[in-house]
Amino acid sequence: MIRVTVLGSCGTYPLAGRACSGYLLEAEAGGRVAKVWVDTGSGTLANLLRHVSLPEVDAIWLSHLHIDHVSDLPVVNYAMRFGNFPHRQLPVYGPAGWADHLRRFVSLQSSDTAETGHDAIEQVFEVHELSDGRRIRLGPLQLTAVATRHSVETYGVRAVADGGVVAYSADSGPCDALGVLAADADLFICEAAWRDWPEEARPIHLTPQLAGEWAARSDARRLLLTHLRAPTVPEVARERAIAVYSGEVSLAREGDMFEFGGNP
Repeated sequence: MIRVTVLGSCGTYPLAGRACSGYLLEAEAGGRVAKVWVDTGSGTLANLLRHVSLPEVDAIWLSHLHIDHVSDLPVVNYAMRFGNFPHRQLPVYGPAGWADHLRRFVSLQSSDTAETGHDAIEQVFEVHELSDGRRIRLGPLQLTAVATRHSVETYGVRAVADGGVVAYSADSGPCDALGVLAADADLFICEAAWRDWPEEARPIHLTPQLAGEWAARSDARRLLLTHLRAPTVPEVARERAIAVYSGEVSLAREGDMFEFGGNP
C-alpha cells in the first residue's frame, strides 16, 4: 500500500486557511512502514501533525530550495532541538547545498547557534544530497529522484511501494523528465502554476492544459493538479486539463488522501 496525503497545495504563497507545497507519503508492506514528508512549505508542519508526530517521520524530501517549498524546515529544526522528543537525526534529502542554505538562515535568526557550533544542523538532520536518477530505499518505499526543468536545481520524486506508484512533478516546465517521472503512475501530482502561458516566459512552470497533456502522454491513471496560484480559478483549471486528458482529474486540497496498491 502507498498513501499520499496533501498537506499543502498553494503555489508561491498560502491562502487563508491553506498551506504551500507539502505531502505525506506513507507505505506499508510485509509489516514494514515508511513515512516521508515531501516538501516543507509554509503551513505544512501544522497539517503534518494532524496525521503523524515528528518522531514518526522517517525522512524529509526537499524538491528544491524556493521558499514556498522549504519555509517550515527551520521550524522543524527548532521543534527537533527544543521539543520533548527522543534524540535522533532526521534524514533530509535535498538539492546540493540545502544544509548550508538552512544553516545560514538559522545563524541569522538564532543567538544560540554559536553555542551549538557549526554542526548545529547536523545535530538535528542527517544530510543527504540528491542527484538525477538517485534511488533511495526507506523500508517498503522506493524513491527515485528525477531532475525537472525549473529556475533552480529541482527534483521530482517517483515513489513506488507494493504495486502502487505516485509521481510528484515538483516545480517544472515542459520536459521529457515528466514522462519518465509519471510513466504508468497511479497518481501524478502535477504543478499547474500558470493559468496561461506567459508571453516570452522561461519554461519553468506548467499550465493546467500542459499538466493534462503530460499525464496523457505518460499514461498516468489519475491527475492531481497542484501549485495553482491566482488568478487561476481551480475549476477552470480542472476543465482545461480534462479537455486533453481522459483520466480522472482532481484538485489538490489540504487533507485529501489517496491510496494505491496493496491487496485488493
